[in-house]
Amino acid sequence: MTDMSALPQITATRVGAPPAWALLERNLIAQMEEGARLRFRQCTERGGAILYAEDFDDLFEQFYNWGLFYAMGADDSLLEMAATAWNATVRISDENIVHRTRFNDHKKVFRPSARREFWNIEQAMEWHHLGEGMMAFYDFGVADPTISEMARRAQLFAGFYTGEDPEAPNYDPEHKILRSPFQSSQGPLQEVGAETAHAMLLAGRWLGGDVNYYGVRASLYPIVEDLELDWWEDPARRAEIVDLFNKVILQSDTPNNLGATALMTHAYLYTGDEKYKRWVLEYTEAWMERAAKNGGIMPDNVGPHGIVGERRNGNFWGGQYGWNHYQGFNIMFHSLNIAAECALLLTGDFGYLDLLRDQVKILLDASIKREDGQLIMPTRYGPSGWQYDPPLPRREDTIVPMRHVYTGPIPWRMQELTHLYHASMAREDYELIERVREGEVERDWNAIGDTGGEKNGGQTEFARFQYYDGKNLDWPEKILAAEAEWSMQAIDRMCKDQRTAIERLQENAIAENPVFTKGLTQVTMGAPQSIYNGGLLRATVRYYDRDEQRPGLPPDVAALVDFLAADAVGVQLVNCSREAERRLIVQAGAFGEHTFTEVRAEHGAGEAPAITAVNGRYVAVNLPPATQVRLNAGLSRFSNKPSYAFPWHGGEIPIPFPVNAGATGHSGSAYVAPSR
Repeated sequence: MTDMSALPQITATRVGAPPAWALLERNLIAQMEEGARLRFRQCTERGGAILYAEDFDDLFEQFYNWGLFYAMGADDSLLEMAATAWNATVRISDENIVHRTRFNDHKKVFRPSARREFWNIEQAMEWHHLGEGMMAFYDFGVADPTISEMARRAQLFAGFYTGEDPEAPNYDPEHKILRSPFQSSQGPLQEVGAETAHAMLLAGRWLGGDVNYYGVRASLYPIVEDLELDWWEDPARRAEIVDLFNKVILQSDTPNNLGATALMTHAYLYTGDEKYKRWVLEYTEAWMERAAKNGGIMPDNVGPHGIVGERRNGNFWGGQYGWNHYQGFNIMFHSLNIAAECALLLTGDFGYLDLLRDQVKILLDASIKREDGQLIMPTRYGPSGWQYDPPLPRREDTIVPMRHVYTGPIPWRMQELTHLYHASMAREDYELIERVREGEVERDWNAIGDTGGEKNGGQTEFARFQYYDGKNLDWPEKILAAEAEWSMQAIDRMCKDQRTAIERLQENAIAENPVFTKGLTQVTMGAPQSIYNGGLLRATVRYYDRDEQRPGLPPDVAALVDFLAADAVGVQLVNCSREAERRLIVQAGAFGEHTFTEVRAEHGAGEAPAITAVNGRYVAVNLPPATQVRLNAGLSRFSNKPSYAFPWHGGEIPIPFPVNAGATGHSGSAYVAPSR
């Protein structure tokens, strides 16, 4: 246990009324705490099982950000509810327990999906959905890395990808590939029937049925240049296409699988074990090399021997969620983003950002301007090259309009651009955003917009970028007020919802999540929201309650990151209490990956800044009643070995029941955090 009294200390001296953003922030936290407790009471059984029939990943999504909210400073009950719901979801989803059949005749039904607490082979998923299900899991490390069962699962799940677990041969270390776009605790999914093949190729929910909102997820081109809509009706053709699908699509790797790097980095942040780091770098570098050999553009498929287009006559596109798929912005970019961030986090080498940057540049160079001057990005790549519209339906009755379908050319989204710039803080990435802004006609970049949902393409990042660029000075108040409005609307609907548990199951409609963490992440941590499909937390700074020895802002304390640079960060801290002193620790980075050099404490007019030499991950700040202070901190970015360890953990995360070698079905390791 580290002595916190040895940390560099700063004490606020300026007394004054809290600014508007600080009051909004504390009100938002209190409001969402109340809303979360109400939702948990309404939407779960006593044991934490959710009163809902959905896919495995969708069940986890119902509380995906509650652990993160706790880690930001929310009440202890948020973490308790998140852990209870996670454990219950795993427990009731085990393939050996089939008991949730009542009213199970909805469009979405409950399926026994888990084996060894992970997806089983029958419900094997790709990293677009695996990542969504992992979001809640990753944040247990952020919230409390001493939870034994979560730490054990981190190593268990990572073992499904390292090749150590003989029951889950997902990874081929010789060719540096994941053997299928779909993985499970039983290994890769490499053979399916006509129903699943149809869902991927023509996106049908069932043979001959409606086309769903994912559009064409994979292609057999050029082996089959134009797949007929009724291919399954002739038995011989049906057998031929299913065989091709299994060989061309399922027995191949895709860059969407780079989402697995977050799972491996998650295990590393618990253990510091170099084997997880080596895996992340090996797999990431393999895809970077494939892109380099493909003229710079990322191929979306490699065959069983790691060769681009190996089973499609050398064609580099057409793979699962690859260049031929559309959903507003290519889905594989989620995983490119995640892998670039993980590799940088683990090494401090900014060169890994080229994995994402090069593909952003390719899309930007291929973008065109509409007649009104609006810059339009390509939505996909096909036989005729870059295409700017989603494919038109060939038969009127095959399309069911849904909210995720994009029906025309689309402007650029901000998610990848802002993540890239936040990671690098480099002029070249700022200029990429400038190019997009200069081609903007239809959007107001200062507006928050109606983007209450957490699952989005970074719509709120436009306004955040403007703030740090000096063009949107009231952005903190706007985003916090907007999130309070979205949360209150959800709470109001829950308060009016008088359905019984049985009625909820009959209707299979669950209350909305009243917890919004993207605005709090942006305002308090100076970072974009984590990539929703399986990204780890992004943060320039984060906070710990020194007195309670827990993560997050202490009660009554509000924080605002008001300045970002490659070598500095500005943070305002406010104690809204008129009676109680609050003491906190400010950490450089989400996982202590940065170093504070020196900190200038700005107390207010007439008082000279006090300069404190830090040269470490942490600085302690004391806030007497009704005080506030601004920290102007020098920053050496990605200079430390990252870890989930809290400031007072010292050299080892104190897990009550650490994993012993062989306990997870593969080699274990001690939970040792890096020394300072």
